Amino acid sequence: MSIVLRDATAFDADSVQALLFDHGPNSWNWLPPEGVARTIQQLVAGQAGAVLAEDGSVLVGAVLYRRADPYPSLRPDDIGPLQCSYIVEAVVHRDYAGQGIGARLLNSVCQKLAAQGQAWVIADRHEENGPSAGMMRKAGLQQLGVYDDPARRPSGSGRTAVCGRRL
Repeated sequence: MSIVLRDATAFDADSVQALLFDHGPNSWNWLPPEGVARTIQQLVAGQAGAVLAEDGSVLVGAVLYRRADPYPSLRPDDIGPLQCSYIVEAVVHRDYAGQGIGARLLNSVCQKLAAQGQAWVIADRHEENGPSAGMMRKAGLQQLGVYDDPARRPSGSGRTAVCGRRL
């Protein structure tokens, strides 16, 4: 297996959306169709970015991000809101899960954001999503807080964990 990472382009939008819907849904993930469609539209318009993982011609992973400050109370005081980015989605093809691809993708996004002058990245996940927690931890994101979120987390504890890191 030779996984290659690359930046997404607008031409990747359909395959990224298919990967999200084919391999993203599980009891821990919240993937509302309208939210995914909005993120894909932002990718096409250049308002969001993505790093993709490919095994030959097969898309096996993606991390989508955009500049945003959805949890301002958790941001360090010395970082301004315009220096913040948010990991919108992270997905790895189920046949490639557990091989560190998600952490590689997330680390690549963090390096890219830092090179663009961003100073803070934040992501959220279901509190009990172990694979996502491991990916975030391997990429240097630390858990900052947990809150009740039954609308987005109908299974398990119903809570969202928020993780972040300085870039």
